[in-house]
Amino acid sequence: MSKVTNFFQDVGSEMRKTSWPKSKELTKYTVVVISMVIVMALFFTVVDLGFSELFRWFLSL
Repeated sequence: MSKVTNFFQDVGSEMRKTSWPKSKELTKYTVVVISMVIVMALFFTVVDLGFSELFRWFLSL
């Protein structure tokens, strides 16, 4: 049991050493991540629709 306790004490010690982002930075990073997810989702939707149409055209020949 002492190994488990030591593990969690070590985890707590390391977490206190971590440099956490400030609120303003965190908001900025969150906006960047959400924006990129939306852009990538739109990109892959367009690519998927393009390939679907290309295959439909190719199969209709």
